[in-house]
Amino acid sequence: MPTSSNLETVALPKGRGDREAAFRELIDRHRAELHAHCYRMLGSAHDADDALQDALLRAWRALPRFRGDSSLKTWLYRIATNVCLDTIARRPKRVLPIDYGPPTRPGTAPGRPALPESQWIEPYPDERVGIADGATAPEARLERREALELAFVAALQHLPPRQRTTLILRDVLGFSAKETAESLETTVPAANGALRRARAAIEERIPERSQQATLRALGDRKLREIVERFADCFERGDIDAILAMLTEDVTFAMPPFPDWCRSRDDVAKSWLMPEGPPPRLRYVATRANGQLALGTYGRRADGVYAPIALDVLTLRGDLISEVIAFRNPSAFGRFELPGRLPALS
Repeated sequence: MPTSSNLETVALPKGRGDREAAFRELIDRHRAELHAHCYRMLGSAHDADDALQDALLRAWRALPRFRGDSSLKTWLYRIATNVCLDTIARRPKRVLPIDYGPPTRPGTAPGRPALPESQWIEPYPDERVGIADGATAPEARLERREALELAFVAALQHLPPRQRTTLILRDVLGFSAKETAESLETTVPAANGALRRARAAIEERIPERSQQATLRALGDRKLREIVERFADCFERGDIDAILAMLTEDVTFAMPPFPDWCRSRDDVAKSWLMPEGPPPRLRYVATRANGQLALGTYGRRADGVYAPIALDVLTLRGDLISEVIAFRNPSAFGRFELPGRLPALS
């Protein structure tokens, strides 16, 4: 007999309208984390929107069959995971430019046109959906923000779907081996084997130190200084000052363009550096994927500044080791960034 601790739907009203309202109240407790789960699986905030909507619709339709053999949370994650696996089966994986092809030769303009947005991993507004620090469960190996970092999300997309799912369920959500096996309709030994392979593959692709550890070590004051200096350097068009903030092996990319640069020298000669008289660019600080980020605005002919790209920064110590400038102005609303900045007087 299910108990109230593992069957939150026992007391749902019988009337359809009241029942829907009660169901919405229940799922609202898990909505933010379910959305983040879909994002990790798919590498796209837009796809996560669709997957979560589909998952909640499936959950509502299946609610009469929910017997309470697991918690509502586990049940919802199982449904959301299956929706994501269906999505993965229908489309190619999303990547970052560094996983798409070799770096661009220095001193050349982008030689290839922009590719469809569906090709690329998208940034994620962790602050907006309230992803707090810490783990989702005591058994999880990764912090919530660590599990949203670009390097981790990008590495996940290279795993086969079942390995990807197993790693997320075990190391991010803290599911037991039994719960994971049941979610994937497989055996515990098979799930454990997939987890071992997934962990080995992920460790080859992500840095030894997470961005969360780096950000904590630097502290809020130093982080504000880095963000302000980055914005100031670009707004003034001071390339020497920009380069002084970068590691020697820095990478710089701007999806949906597939071209990217590696090394401070190549970045200095690249089309990614600011051009034209200042103040051509302006910046607004935000957070994405648990990392430092800035909304970039470019000056129009009328003097108003319009969205250009969302720059997500990866730090190594107090230097910038990677800048991914997501050139997708439509994403600014998701990050609660202004739609435009007024002309300077």
